[in-house]
Amino acid sequence: MSPLLHDVDVETKKATFALACFWEPDAIYGAQKGVIRTRVGYCGGEKENPTYKDLGDHTETIDIDYDPNEVTYSELLDLFWKSHDPTAKTTVQYMSIIFYHDQEQKKLAEEKLREEVKKHSDPILTKVLPATTFYDAEDYHQKYRLQQHPSLMKAVNLEPGPKVKSSHLAARLNGYVVGKGGVAQFDAEVKKLGLDEGTAKIVRELLVKNEGRQLVC
Repeated sequence: MSPLLHDVDVETKKATFALACFWEPDAIYGAQKGVIRTRVGYCGGEKENPTYKDLGDHTETIDIDYDPNEVTYSELLDLFWKSHDPTAKTTVQYMSIIFYHDQEQKKLAEEKLREEVKKHSDPILTKVLPATTFYDAEDYHQKYRLQQHPSLMKAVNLEPGPKVKSSHLAARLNGYVVGKGGVAQFDAEVKKLGLDEGTAKIVRELLVKNEGRQLVC
């Protein structure tokens, strides 16, 4: 059996999005083909070293490392638009923002935004902004859905901390346990992820049980 796939050595690009409560996009993007790592945190504001209880002017955000040979930035943008209501009026904490890292991302983001404006009768409130300093959220926020299954965490040698943020396996499982990604995709990568039969069975049962359910913070 292959070792647990916590580390993936491929060249990645970065995508950074804010779309309401960050627990949900952490799971949604974690199960997206081509996503290597995810972490949640705070971005967009001027306050230094924000915390969940003292956010200042920051917004809850997900930072994604992805393999451009497996998924395109355009596809990640499509998932962004499908995964939240960009017309919802919110506080700064839950704003809809696309943080771009280069001019190509900016161009694609603005093109997608114009397309979305045509699809909605209500005003789109999403902003397209340059990426600024990203501050990691507290450990208990990272892979939050996976952390609700401590026995599963233990089975794959994970505990809250830096490894949960950097682990490819943690990102995948965080999506699968809440029904994202689909059984076919999960079964196709069980061996690559290094999961034994017992652990795979637990994850598969959770995936089937939760597939199609709406995620709520």
